[in-house]
Amino acid sequence: MIDEQPLRRERIFNVPAVVLVLIVLLGLVHAYLSLTLTAEQTDVFLLLFAFIPARFDPTVMSDIVWPGGWPAYVWTFVTYAFIHGDVSHLVFNAVWLLAFGSPVARRFGPLRFLIFMAIAAAAGAAVHLATHFGDWLPMIGASAAISGAMAAAIRFVFRRGDPIALWRNRDDAYRTPAAPLMTSMRDRRVLAFLLVWFGVNALFGWLSSVGLAGIPQAIAWQAHVGGFLFGLFAFAAFDPIPIAADVGRTGADLPPPGQA
Repeated sequence: MIDEQPLRRERIFNVPAVVLVLIVLLGLVHAYLSLTLTAEQTDVFLLLFAFIPARFDPTVMSDIVWPGGWPAYVWTFVTYAFIHGDVSHLVFNAVWLLAFGSPVARRFGPLRFLIFMAIAAAAGAAVHLATHFGDWLPMIGASAAISGAMAAAIRFVFRRGDPIALWRNRDDAYRTPAAPLMTSMRDRRVLAFLLVWFGVNALFGWLSSVGLAGIPQAIAWQAHVGGFLFGLFAFAAFDPIPIAADVGRTGADLPPPGQA
């Protein structure tokens, strides 16, 4: 018997609308900065929306009136993430947002995802503030928020099933309960990801400190760490799927190596 039902056409990559909107918004902000503002106007824009640790130093406050007033003390914890230094910075972050933001947005849903990304950006800014208090150099870029999405993604992409389905139009791939954090930390694939991620950020931090040619002089790797740790530990608070019971075995419900 021949099934005459039409075959369902499935997109190879399923990009949630909220991720596309964020990428377009990042592009529009960069176009506005680079194409319409003068150098003086750009400085004012950065004072308004970039994250500048000196804003929070009371010894500086006595000498300068910051644009935006007190509300800017709050919104700059998030708005800095929409600003990028150049096209390469923008494209780099857009690619990683597409790769890691898509599965997280599909699992969380648009509203939870936006709140999660905003708090991840704020967590990155808070760690940057703690390590650069009084610094005048503006911090910009979505890397801290995207680092949070990376951490959230590793909480569920290594679970049982076809991980590639997470980037396809497969709703059931997002319904598998995530493992408890301690169980995830016993999975060698998660540990390998953590080792590589923290190693790369430590390397970029060292390269920035020694001022190697071709390496930007200021990479806010501490903000990346802040966003990543938030995503790792706060994942369960945003995940609509209840966390799985810890069966006490490190690979009981995980696919064998090579399937992730």
